[in-house]
Amino acid sequence: MNIQQLKVLQEIGAGKTLAETAEKLGLKQPTVSFHLHKLEEELGLTLMQKSARKLRPTEAAADLLPYVRRIVALTSEMEERAAEHRDGTSGKLRLGASYTPATYFMPPHFAGFQKLYPRIQLQLSVKKADAVLAMLRSYEIDAAIVSLPETAEKDMTIVPLVADELMLVLSPSHPLARRERLEVEDLRRETFLLHEPGSTSRRLTEQWAEKVGLRLSAAMELGAIETMKEAVKCDIGIAVLPRRSITRETLSGELLQRDLPGYTNSRRICLVYREEQSLSSTVRKFTQYMEKQIQTGG
Repeated sequence: MNIQQLKVLQEIGAGKTLAETAEKLGLKQPTVSFHLHKLEEELGLTLMQKSARKLRPTEAAADLLPYVRRIVALTSEMEERAAEHRDGTSGKLRLGASYTPATYFMPPHFAGFQKLYPRIQLQLSVKKADAVLAMLRSYEIDAAIVSLPETAEKDMTIVPLVADELMLVLSPSHPLARRERLEVEDLRRETFLLHEPGSTSRRLTEQWAEKVGLRLSAAMELGAIETMKEAVKCDIGIAVLPRRSITRETLSGELLQRDLPGYTNSRRICLVYREEQSLSSTVRKFTQYMEKQIQTGG
């Protein structure tokens, strides 16, 4: 028994002639007769009887037709879903992101992608960049959006999306707030609030400090950017934070940002995926979407 045989039975059971059934299914009329006889043999039943030069379903066929219609419909639905998966319009996409992109950059892009492909289910894991890249290498996720310095990752394609520069952040009541431009000497006695070890921001902050000859005196190490911002507002210390993470607070006047003296930005928010001969359709759709968003300034 095959689906073509069931389609023949469905059409003839609906009152179509052999010729009409052949035209509807794109078959030759003898092929339609062959499928019908073959199905009768397999079921051990007579399915059609001639009446006034037309075929009419027997009682057995009439009893089976509801099942036939259901099977044909489900098969059609399955073929449609399979086509959606092939085209990347359905399925599951496992993404990983480091904290800054996940919180301050990607949400509108996630929303836009979901609107364009509502049948693709997004799953997001948020961790430090190194942990996210480890998940990508071990096939726990399909693609990553992470903040990275200018670097190469073995067997990975890295697509820079936008700059993610670091800024010096202080409260409006801080004594240095009156100065628009700060020098390294201005910072030697300041207490810095630092990201936790292992984060890209912490690594770049330490590299900057070493480059300009500044010794960082840390009041505390904090793992969350939001916590660091609240601590700065309370004048516990000053911090080095991604510009994107403080946009709302600088516009409202809750925080001030200043350029880091002697700092040259090398940090980008990047899309990263494995170098493979054939990307899955969902990953391909996502990478194309993100690259188009950046090209068009979306």
